Amino acid sequence: MTNKKTISTTRTLLILALSAVMIVGFISGCSSAAGPSVSPDSGNPTVSRGEHGEGGEGSEHGEESGTELALNETYDEVRNGVRLLLAYDAQSNSFNGTVENTTDDTLKQVRVEVHLSNGIELGPTTPADLAPGEKRDITLPATNEAFDGWTTHAEVDTGTGGNQDSGGDG
Repeated sequence: MTNKKTISTTRTLLILALSAVMIVGFISGCSSAAGPSVSPDSGNPTVSRGEHGEGGEGSEHGEESGTELALNETYDEVRNGVRLLLAYDAQSNSFNGTVENTTDDTLKQVRVEVHLSNGIELGPTTPADLAPGEKRDITLPATNEAFDGWTTHAEVDTGTGGNQDSGGDG
C-alpha cells in the first residue's frame, strides 16, 4: 500500500512540475516575442506595439512599430518597399515629408498615418498608387490639442482584401 501511495504522490508531483515548466515556457515565449528589435533599415531601435499589425485596424500583414519621436525628430525609414521621410513643422503645425516606392513594382494605394501622443490619429493621406521609384510629397495638418510626441507609418494595399502596414511609428 505504501508503494502505491508513493507512486501516486510521485506521479502527481511530476505532473505539477511539468505543468509549471510549460507555463514558464509559455510566459517566457510570449514576453520575448514582443521585445525590442533593431531595424536593419535605420539602425534605430523599434519596439512593437502591434497597434495595426497582426489584424489591427484592417491590416493583414506587418505591424506598426512603437518608437515615439520627439517633436524635433525626423522619421526616415524604409519598410516593405516604402521609404517614409516625415518631420513635424511647428510653424505650420503640420507633418511634412515624402513617401517613395523603392521597389521595381507599383505599390497600390499607399497612404500615411501619424499618431500623436495625445491619442489623436492624423490621416490617412489620400491613397495613391506609386510607380517604381516614384516619390510624392505629403502633408498632414496636426491638431490644435497639445502633444509632445508622435509615431507614423505607411500602409500599402496588398490586393488581398486588406492592407500591408509598411512602416513603423518611428
